[in-house]
Amino acid sequence: MYVCSCFGITEQQVREHAGTGACTPRQIASACKAGTDCGGCVRRIQQLLGRGACPRRELIDSGDPEPLGTGAATGPTPVAEVAAAVPVALQEAA
Repeated sequence: MYVCSCFGITEQQVREHAGTGACTPRQIASACKAGTDCGGCVRRIQQLLGRGACPRRELIDSGDPEPLGTGAATGPTPVAEVAAAVPVALQEAA
């Protein structure tokens, strides 16, 4: 059954992307463009992803800081660290 008629993406394709680690509609969109045109399929993609569709999501919900297979805790980059890197990157680009 088609989920995204704009790009011809099926439920099976969404499930395959979820199986490879795409846990959010945004990650599904990055993988196959579903949900990036009219947006009418985003709610259906959310339903397909559900809580059981992504093992990483279950780890996050349980409070485990380690992503599967890495053995090391990772997290978002602190804003101050990003802000400090921006001027350097701009100077290098000039």
